[in-house]
Amino acid sequence: MKDVDWAAMADMLEQEGETHDPYVRQAIGELEHLAPQRILDIGSGPGVAACLLAAAFPKAEVTAVDGTPELLARAERRAERSGVEVRTRVAEFPAGLDGLEPADLVWSGQVVHHVGDQQAALDRLAGLLLAPGGVLTIVEGGLPERWLPRDLGFGRPGLQTRLDAVTADRFAQMRAERPGSVRVLEDWPGMLRAAGLTDTRSKTFLVDHPAPLADGPRRFVRRVLERQRGAFAEVLDPEDVATLDRLLTRPIRRASTGGRTCSC
Repeated sequence: MKDVDWAAMADMLEQEGETHDPYVRQAIGELEHLAPQRILDIGSGPGVAACLLAAAFPKAEVTAVDGTPELLARAERRAERSGVEVRTRVAEFPAGLDGLEPADLVWSGQVVHHVGDQQAALDRLAGLLLAPGGVLTIVEGGLPERWLPRDLGFGRPGLQTRLDAVTADRFAQMRAERPGSVRVLEDWPGMLRAAGLTDTRSKTFLVDHPAPLADGPRRFVRRVLERQRGAFAEVLDPEDVATLDRLLTRPIRRASTGGRTCSC
């Protein structure tokens, strides 16, 4: 995944993790019956989930694993601020995971879809990193985020839907262009079973930030819309581009609602 400058996206990744914090907490709540001694967060980014896992399982050794040292430095600072202990390890996913000690709980959020062969990536996580009797938790897919009302009162109604369509096209293009890309039915419980795991299931957790938005989610929404304005300008209708420009010159006060699917 060297084609993406993750270090340059560090601020946005941390804002995203904080905005989506509620689904991580809900997903961890589904795991509270476990008593893991060792936890790996694969593709941890700036460590939002790793720190929440460390807080939820204070007796466990938690290691944040990522291929970007700058993001792991943020994870270390976040752990210090949060009063939890999180170790860090620089390793690319999935090729650089050799040498990691297997864990009772392996968590990986929004990472597998960046790999060309998603099934092979799950096979590697389950076969290489999961201790006997352990649990693999994969956060992928889910409901599309909803930042905007259908009618903003200006511009053409339905902007969010059109942004969703372009985002889906770009995602499909990204998947097709991954090295070694393999199309697969994205049935995550089925893919986990194919990786040799049992008792697989999926669950969707709703993240709801009602209006007026707090400063953190508001900043994240603005960053998302700024990125979409820059990336989609050539394919959007000029009226939609003008609508985004107008939105980005005024405070964002609408409700923000999103969803994520956690398969474990």
